[in-house]
Amino acid sequence: MNVFERLIAVVSPDAAAKRAHARWTLEQINGLTREYEAAKRGRRTDGWRTRPTSANMEIGPALGLLRDRSRDMVRNNPYAARSKDVWVANAVGKGIVPRAAQQAMDVFKRWSDACDADGRYDFYGLQGLVSGTEYEAGEVLVRFRTRRVSDGLPVPLQIQVLEPDHLDTSKTEDLRNGNIVIQGVEFDRLGRRVAYWLFPTHPGDATPFSRRSHTSKRVSANEVMHIFEARRPGQVRGVPTLAPVLLRLRDLDEYEDAELLRKKIEACFAAFVTQPEGPGKSPLTGTEKDAQGRLVESLEPGIIKYLKPGQEVTFGAPHAVGGHAEYHRVKAHEIAAGSRVTYQQMTGDMSQANYSSMRGGRLEFQAVLERYQRNVMIHQFCRPAWSAFNEMGIVAGALRETERPEWTAPKPKPVDPLKDAMSDLTRIRTGTETLLDAAAENGRDPATLLEDIAEVAGMIDKLGLVLDSDPRRVAKSGAAQPDLLKEDT
Repeated sequence: MNVFERLIAVVSPDAAAKRAHARWTLEQINGLTREYEAAKRGRRTDGWRTRPTSANMEIGPALGLLRDRSRDMVRNNPYAARSKDVWVANAVGKGIVPRAAQQAMDVFKRWSDACDADGRYDFYGLQGLVSGTEYEAGEVLVRFRTRRVSDGLPVPLQIQVLEPDHLDTSKTEDLRNGNIVIQGVEFDRLGRRVAYWLFPTHPGDATPFSRRSHTSKRVSANEVMHIFEARRPGQVRGVPTLAPVLLRLRDLDEYEDAELLRKKIEACFAAFVTQPEGPGKSPLTGTEKDAQGRLVESLEPGIIKYLKPGQEVTFGAPHAVGGHAEYHRVKAHEIAAGSRVTYQQMTGDMSQANYSSMRGGRLEFQAVLERYQRNVMIHQFCRPAWSAFNEMGIVAGALRETERPEWTAPKPKPVDPLKDAMSDLTRIRTGTETLLDAAAENGRDPATLLEDIAEVAGMIDKLGLVLDSDPRRVAKSGAAQPDLLKEDT
């Protein structure tokens, strides 16, 4: 105890003990805090401003500007545009395909061709549109649009992809029924999403119809898919993927523009003339003058010119800037890391790549991609879309029972096709993977593939051919299968 606490102890021993214990606890906490360098206050952390805000408090004021700047970069920056294309091509490719009962798949194939409310894509094309919008804007909205049976669709349902601008970000309030609205998303008392407040048309549209879209309307959550990747618990809205590297992208653009401007300025100065006696005749061409009386300086191939004593001509020589390529490469690596693609994928620069480095980068990229495919594309888009299709199909009589398909994402393009093919063959022969799994991974419908194989086999048998590629006739080693030998004898 210190002197003050001893004086208190004379009057109230309990109060003095509690004060001493609280002081000791505080000292221990401060001591533990100082063990973390990032928690210390001093020269190294001066200017480091942080706030203990929630994800929604951080995202709300910044989301609109982040989204606009991300779109601007995708429109005008080649690295941003390439990153988006690479991500969508690998995340979706030919499509994330379902596997279900044959009757359901037959109906789904016909519905897939007509499912887009805008009439531009099939179901797999919409996957690419959803993934690309989510990458660029951080989130995407998909609405279910029920149709009349008389419209002639295989299933009276279509889906419409909307940009997240339709969601009223400014609407955050408590409702009279006890629900709350956070940035346009309405939650009930249990924290479940029950509705979305959407503008009828895009608020950034300049058409006459947009004049009617200033007021958002409530749409039940059963009619909307809100797709984004949450990075923090409780996060209500999505953030553009390029958010961490937007400043770096712009800085690199400005650096390249400044370097180009410097080279243009240097190239403008062909020669510098020194005249100790003052302005007079041009040491390059003589006394030629233009209509304004200005000397005309020009150079021609093979010219020989004698200068007066003291006159001197110095030619401009643009200087190369050392380290330009290295700086650009380092910044490109940083941008690629924040864009969730590899440096080689983003830039196309293979000068420092080899098989091992490309394969290692590919494995890391694939791990990130698989998590996105499972948690975002399949769980938030494919499964809800199938559920709505299945439900409406049963109501319309196109389907007989509820189906829950397995979804297979496209297989990544191999660095070494031969090694990957042998790996697939080994997994199939050992039973760790089926032929149907391999077909789905390669973007083929398993049932269609088996039908094609049976058709080709029938044609081969009809013509009496024996092909080395036919495992029924020729073993992997190249020897004839035993059944074929018995037929020959």
